[in-house]
Parts: sequence; C-alpha cells; structure tokens
Amino acid sequence: MKIKNRNELIAQRENFLKELKKQKKKIYVCAGTGCVAGGSLEIFEKLKEVIEAKNIHCEVELKTEGQDNSIGLKQSGCHGFCEMGPLLRIEPMKLLYLKVSLDDCEEIVEKSIIHDELVERLVYKKDGISYSVQEEIPFYKNQNRLVLEDCGQIDAESIEEYIAYGGYRALEKCLFDISGEEIIKIISDAVLRGRGGGGFPAGRKWTQVRAQKEPVKYIVCNGDEGDPGAFMDRSIMEGDPHKMLEGMMIAAISSGSREGYIYVRAEYPLAIKRLRLAIENAKQVGLLGENILGTDFSFDIKIVKGAGAFVCGEGSALTVSIEGDRGMPRVKPPRTVEQGLYGKPTLLNNVETFANVPMIIMNGADWYKSIGPEKSPGTKAFALTGNIVNTGLIEVPMGTTLKKIIFDIGGGIRDGKGFKAVQIGGPSGGCLTKEHLDLPLDFDSLKKVGAMIGSGGLVVMDDDTCMVEVARFFMNFTQNESCGKCVPCREGTRRMLEILERIVQGKGKLEDLDLLEELAATISETSLCGLGKTAASPVVSTLKYFKDEYIEHIVNKKCPTKTCQALKTISIEAELCKGCTKCAKICPVAAIHGKVKEPFVIDQEKCIKCGACIDSCSFKAIKED
Repeated sequence: MKIKNRNELIAQRENFLKELKKQKKKIYVCAGTGCVAGGSLEIFEKLKEVIEAKNIHCEVELKTEGQDNSIGLKQSGCHGFCEMGPLLRIEPMKLLYLKVSLDDCEEIVEKSIIHDELVERLVYKKDGISYSVQEEIPFYKNQNRLVLEDCGQIDAESIEEYIAYGGYRALEKCLFDISGEEIIKIISDAVLRGRGGGGFPAGRKWTQVRAQKEPVKYIVCNGDEGDPGAFMDRSIMEGDPHKMLEGMMIAAISSGSREGYIYVRAEYPLAIKRLRLAIENAKQVGLLGENILGTDFSFDIKIVKGAGAFVCGEGSALTVSIEGDRGMPRVKPPRTVEQGLYGKPTLLNNVETFANVPMIIMNGADWYKSIGPEKSPGTKAFALTGNIVNTGLIEVPMGTTLKKIIFDIGGGIRDGKGFKAVQIGGPSGGCLTKEHLDLPLDFDSLKKVGAMIGSGGLVVMDDDTCMVEVARFFMNFTQNESCGKCVPCREGTRRMLEILERIVQGKGKLEDLDLLEELAATISETSLCGLGKTAASPVVSTLKYFKDEYIEHIVNKKCPTKTCQALKTISIEAELCKGCTKCAKICPVAAIHGKVKEPFVIDQEKCIKCGACIDSCSFKAIKED
C-alpha cells in the first residue's frame, strides 16, 4: 500500500476506520516495558489461543476486508497505571482489568468477550467501591491525558490504526493548507514550551532555525531521558510512536529540513524496536521518504542509540554523540539552532514536545492556551514513583498542584506514613516539601522556589527518608555522569560528594555546610553546560528545607530516620538479655561478648551495624537506635 496523494490518504483513513468498526470488541493488552516484564506478552498469546479455541475470529492486525463481528486483539503502549500491571482494556465497554495473569484469560474471554459480563475480582476497588470503567478510576479521572491519550488505547505497532483515528491529519494540513510561517505562528501563539528541561519556547527555536540561510538543516529528537525514575518519553516512543514522528515531520516542513534523527537511550530496546517499525511502516505507505503525498516535501528519519551518558541529554553533547564522537558539551555561542549536528542549523526538541505538535496544529493555539496557566499552557506528563500508593505515568494540566498529584492521583503515601518531600526534575531539580503542596507545577512557579520540572520525574518521599542521603545519592549520580570537560563540574561535584559522604558517615563538621553552599554557588555559576549548572540543586534545596537533618548528622552523629548505616547504634538491653549466646555466634566480626546466662554487650568500635544480631535474638533484647 503506497499512499500517493491527499485524496488517497483520506480514502485510506476512512477504509481503516471502517475495518476497525467491524471488530465488535477490542482487547488492548498493555505491552509497555513494565507490563511486558510482568508477562503481558504471554497473556496476549494466551488470549489469542483461548479466543481461537472458541471458534471466534481473532484479528491481531488491522487488515482490509476483515470479518464482521471479529475480536481485535492488540498490543498497546503503557496504560500508565504501572502499580497495577499487567493491564488489559476492553472496548467499547472501556473496561480496565488489573494485575491480569495467564490463569485469568479463559474467564475474561468467557465472561467479558462472549457474555458481556464483568470479571469483578480484576477491577479496581477503593473504599468499598468498584471501578470497572478506566476513566472513572480516581487515578485516571483526575488527569487530562492528551499526549498520552492513545497510549493504552491504540495498537502501538499499527500505522493503520493511527491513521484511522486521525493520525497524520496534521501533517496533511501542513502540506496542503498552511505555510511554514503559519506553522511556526501556531506553535508560537500556543506558547508551547520544551518539555525536556527548562521550558524554552518551541516557537522561538523553530523561528531561529527557519531563519538560517544554510540549505541543509536537521531535525533532532532527544529521546535520551537519563533522569533516574523518568519514563515519560519512553512510554510515548513505545506506545504512540507515530505521534512523535508526525511532530518531527511538521517541524521539518516549517524549517526546510530533509533529514531527522532520533537519539534514544540504548537501554530502551522496546522503544527502539517500535520506532524502527513505525519508520519502516511510514516509508512503506509513503509518509516518509521522497515527495510525500505527491508534494515536493521529502524527509527521512534515522535512529541513533545513545551511549548511556546522562550529559548527552544536553543539546551540543547529544549532537556530537550522533556524529560518533564522545558526547561532551561545547561552549556557546554558536548555539545548536545555528551550528548543531554536522555544523548545520539543528532544531532539537524532546519526544513529548514533538508529540504535542499534531494536536496543536489540528485544534489551534487558542485551544491549547485554554489548558493550564497563560505562560505555561498545555499538559505535562510525569513519572510518579517512590513512596506513593499509585506509581505510574500521569498527565495533568500545567499548573496542577503537588497536592492533587500526590493525594488525588497518587493515592497518598504508602503504609499511611506522612509526606516529607518530592524530588522533581531528577538530578538537575530540587526538593519540594509540605509547604509547596499548593504550589502550581509549571515552569515559572517552580523556578521561583529553586526547582525545575526537568523532564518530569517525581520521586515521592515519606517521613522515613533521610534527606542528607537523598542529596548524596543525586550528587553521586551527577558526579559519575560528569563528562569531565570543565573543572567546576568535574572537581566541584567530587568535592561536594566527599563532604556529603563524610556527613552520612558521622564525620562531618558544621563548617562543611558553608563549604557545600560555597561550592554549589561556584559550580552553578561557572560550569560549561546545564548539567553542571544544576548539579548542586538537590544539595541546595535539602540544605534550605532540611538543614536540621544535616546538623543532627554532624553534631549528634545521628540519622533521624535511621537510614545512614554508619550512624546506627545497635545495643543490648541488659534486663532483656538471657545470655543465650546466639547473637555472639552469628556476629561476623566478633563484636559481641559476655558470659553464658549473663547479659552480653556489643563493642561499638567493632560493630559494623549489619543487624544480624537483631534478627537472631529470640528475646528482642537487641535494639537499633
């Protein structure tokens, strides 16, 4: 099938939609990375086997001239409710089944597919209420899924389904109805800001690239996503890859580019597989390649696997890595829009930014600006992880408060514990605390409190979290990921890490806190790239909001949350000890001694705080402070 012009695209869209309507029911098995790890592909195969065994026609691909009243069985992208996977959605009833196993397949087919009955034990329940419809579950009801709308509700590997549900209509519009200048005006008027970090206006960047006189220009999509706990871009690439490709193609039309690159983390094999398939299918139908839809617009896209370096999320380092050299930032100017990939003007945005483009083109700037605050409109996808009841992938309007995300969507803190903080924006971000629960999450509001949205990772922490250890963890990550090109980042982060390690080991001094702040300011002001300039953010924010914990570690040599191993004290309560010798026998460093049937004691100089003695004591005489 080769679509040669606009009329053929319209005709094929109608044809694909007609074929979809022949499927009286559709089963979408989540085939995102999380659910695949939980066995969803085996569930897919089992469902196919059960359906066919009951002599029901099962279609796993959208074909022309399909059978009426068939059952569509599809591998979708991430549904988002990762805590509850493997997940399965059934249309048109909008049923969502949770924690599905191979043993459930027979019952699902028999009840829900054949007899329109509910498998009650597989639906979401809270406070005695059952929620069978996905959109009514509180986790989904409090979201506004636009970029992620089709993830979980479309076959992730089918270009036919994407086209059927309106895919490539925005591309069609840009090729035939509006000019490159008009495309950029719509993006600029919509105030679309980059979703990969600092929120730079996309329209301004697109304008700068279009203005370059150089005939060769590149479109680059940053799918590196190196932040710990972040998986927004991965889910889009896995679950709705054509939406991102369409956004890149529209960017190419606006700037006059003929070639694009997607830079993807090598640790994302499923995303790479789906992207390759999407590109191949787009070429086969004539939506990528030469003279697309009979116009003079030609465009091709290549995939480059990232080398695993966090610093390659920075624009200049990313383009250098695509060229085959070690990914290291360079001094600016010139900026990437002027001299980027192979020294040519380069339009670089991340996955989520490009995925916003088709719907803005179709619905208009005013529609987009009606969502969220005036200066940061639209929605934002967040990866919700940590000590929270509902972990997963969410999408909310910009300006949504932290309280709504954590308690209404996330279901609150695990095990009834209290909320302490959330790390936002990964290693480059900062901590938000209880006083920020009513803070609207948008680019400008977060900047005022010393934090940033970054790519969108939200790591929630409860009362048992040591904030000094959190700062040490992120500083360790950043220090390991420093490319080493500039001294402030290479050496400064190393010195900060050494200080933090001393503090968590009980060897810190009060003057270390002043030194941390001094180093943080120097690194932020003098580092070469964004990684270095924001490397100290977790330390700065934890010092600001949890300085008492640092002081407790330094002055009293205690970790208030008993997290820091070196600051734990294990002791034996004499009145409870029976002198049974179990603890002494199990101690790996012979730190426990005493006489049989008399209270034993622990030599604190020898004790390595392993806790083996606590587990061995039948009388609960050994305590950890």
